[in-house]
Amino acid sequence: MARIDVAAYYFPNYHRDARNEAWHGRGWTEWELVKAARPRYEGHRQPIVPAWGCFDESDPQWAAREIDLAADHGVSTFIYDWYWYEDGPYLQDALERGFLRAPNRERMRFALMWANHDWTNIHPASFTNKPETLAPGALSRAAFERMTDHIVATYLSQPNYLTIDGCPYFSIYELGTFIRGMGGVDGAAQAIESFRAKVRAAGFRDLHLNGVVWGVNVLPSESKLPGESRREVIDRLGFASVTTYAWVHHFNPSGSGFPKSSYAAAMEANVAAWSRYRTEFPMPYHPNVSMGWDPSPRTIQSDTYENRGYPFTGILEGNTPAAFRSALEKARDFIGAGPDQHTLVTLNAWNEWTEGSYLLPDNHHGNAYLEAVRATFGDSRARSATSG
Repeated sequence: MARIDVAAYYFPNYHRDARNEAWHGRGWTEWELVKAARPRYEGHRQPIVPAWGCFDESDPQWAAREIDLAADHGVSTFIYDWYWYEDGPYLQDALERGFLRAPNRERMRFALMWANHDWTNIHPASFTNKPETLAPGALSRAAFERMTDHIVATYLSQPNYLTIDGCPYFSIYELGTFIRGMGGVDGAAQAIESFRAKVRAAGFRDLHLNGVVWGVNVLPSESKLPGESRREVIDRLGFASVTTYAWVHHFNPSGSGFPKSSYAAAMEANVAAWSRYRTEFPMPYHPNVSMGWDPSPRTIQSDTYENRGYPFTGILEGNTPAAFRSALEKARDFIGAGPDQHTLVTLNAWNEWTEGSYLLPDNHHGNAYLEAVRATFGDSRARSATSG
């Protein structure tokens, strides 16, 4: 089996951003929610205390520490949750000012997952749970063209951008929202072909287009494709691979008890989904392993915690480092049992602190989750077979 590329999703809301300051006040970052979190039931492990404290991810020196930690423990790629709305980018400085200016950036690759969901006011969400939409996720064709111009010029020109078979990897989170913004499948196909032409003009063979698929909506704004049309649309748009962002897209954490839910049950549901998707789709499915799930820090802590939909959801319990390693081993074995191509696994997540899914060290487990990654996949010093 070819070497497996281990790609962790990176959520970049832990640095100052002009939009956040307009919405939440000067100097605000999502660290405020991490610090404010409290236990919501007996035995609930909150607040989570990051071992490195509340650092500025847009600082190249901090980014360098993250790169060294990730690479030393087998994480070879950061897939950035990347935002672009009708009027331009959001949360870009963790990547552009931090990672890309880090002195050791060559130790890792990076890629983009266009997180094109509505940005809603859930930082934190109230008990009524009717959040205002702050930035709609659907783009016009003109905004899409501006976005892809920026992607090609700013990111694909970087020597450590992730490529698969010579094609830069680009993932779309909400296919339904993208299609709606383009006015339908035909418009979406035309927009993707325009993007491909720009990529080829930049000297690449083509674009490696990845789609995020799921069966359960999590965010209140999420737009997923109906199951009966999903394969047809993915074929029509020329996707090269599909994957998952988080386990809760295939497992309802509030469906079998609230507020506690089972990490083992979520694992079982997702491993079953991997096999279904390998059969459903003609292109490779990259399995995903989630470290955990606890969005309670995104709720107003003085409000009662009831089952009212995201972020008032069930919380996965039993996600010990040993259980996480078991899930990683299942993903490794799933890849090994399939075609020897595009051997990539996605991890949720490097730093989704306020959704309870992170690999960065905390004061309870230290580096134990990263040690599980290294024990399963080895370190990332050898170049992955998936890279171009």
